[in-house]
Amino acid sequence: MRLTKQIRQQLLVQNEGFETVTRSREKNFTENRQYRIEGGQLHVRATGQTSWADSRFDDRFIADDAQTHRFLYENLGRLNTEGLD
Repeated sequence: MRLTKQIRQQLLVQNEGFETVTRSREKNFTENRQYRIEGGQLHVRATGQTSWADSRFDDRFIADDAQTHRFLYENLGRLNTEGLD
């Protein structure tokens, strides 16, 4: 399935409320990302820290087209694709 802009939007609408979490841990960096499809958009909350004592972060944003495409591609098997070609 090609994830054209129209197909991506249909997937977002069709999978309203879908949530998943990813975790990343490296030598001096940890990050948790919570993804939620809401209102036809992909909402992301990134929390974590680096090796610096005051380096904790808690960011919230709406994914851009490239981030949304990558997320949908990586999670396609877990999403409802009924009725899409």
